[in-house]
Amino acid sequence: MSQQTLTRVAENLYRNESSGSYYAWVKKSGKQIKKSLKTKDLALAKRRLREFYGLIDQADPNRRKLRLNFDQVAENWLFTLKPHLKPMSYRRRETSINALRPYFGGVGVRSISRRNCEEWANKRAVQRAASTFNNELGTLNNILDYAVQEGFILSNPAKNLRRRPSGRHELVIPTRDQFRTILKQLRNLDIRYWHAADLLELLAYSGMRLGEAVEFRWKHIDEERGLFLVTGGEAGTKNHDVRTVPVFPALKAFLDRRKAAIGDIDPDARIVSISNASKALRAVCALLGFTRFTHHSMRHFFVSNAIEKGIDFKTIAAWVGHKDGGILVAQTYGHLRDVHSMEMAQRMVAE
Repeated sequence: MSQQTLTRVAENLYRNESSGSYYAWVKKSGKQIKKSLKTKDLALAKRRLREFYGLIDQADPNRRKLRLNFDQVAENWLFTLKPHLKPMSYRRRETSINALRPYFGGVGVRSISRRNCEEWANKRAVQRAASTFNNELGTLNNILDYAVQEGFILSNPAKNLRRRPSGRHELVIPTRDQFRTILKQLRNLDIRYWHAADLLELLAYSGMRLGEAVEFRWKHIDEERGLFLVTGGEAGTKNHDVRTVPVFPALKAFLDRRKAAIGDIDPDARIVSISNASKALRAVCALLGFTRFTHHSMRHFFVSNAIEKGIDFKTIAAWVGHKDGGILVAQTYGHLRDVHSMEMAQRMVAE
């Protein structure tokens, strides 16, 4: 953009006679700042110029003199975030930052342009699943927003990058026969597999997430009222709320068997002794020729059973810790109710 092609139309506002586009040209702290306002409309250009003034006023010129690179800004942002994140969320952010480093690592944060961000998005979007790409994009935006907030840059060059639409994953849910077969096979093996079977039963009969089930302790059960607490331990639950859930009949039978096997109960002890059953479950599924089920498949198993029993979505949502009143359950599992309804309809034969 050469000065000769620009015509001054108002204070700090110039028009490129070749393209008709408007530009801001402002002097701040002894430095001239030029910026395209991305419009050929004069009225809109004036509004955007006023917004640009605001951005410049927000930015601390002394902070902008600091030649921080992307890695330094990312580390500063993550440090401020750490006290407010659960360990798993923190690790997810670290993973995203490490994935961004090959593209932005060592680059001065003031040198990162919109084009740089678009080139990253074009390459990365085809290399990774939508969920992974969206996590990285969210992290990139958060880091650059932090840089704006701290006065290192005037605006976020990644602001207008679009998230990729995530396709709905097909639910992988064991049938009741498959679930019983998995448990039987696990209990026919050595003691390590018995513990895996205990964890899978707890997940399938309670609807808890893995982290919640692992931290479930005997003291969390109120036998008189027939209720149990889901706390998630020190890490907390996914939505940071403690919830109270009924002790379901299948869960009660499982807990009674555990008590009989243990004998003396320590209220502070965990219900199950292991934190992960992935290897055992994967091995047994391969042995039986089943689809590869996961811990989360057991949570799906719980919800699908509840739907088949005619439990409304709002109640199921409260049991499993969703705060949306059943919207997610309806979106995720609604087709299961339709399938079950059609199966039941086949029983309506004439006598």
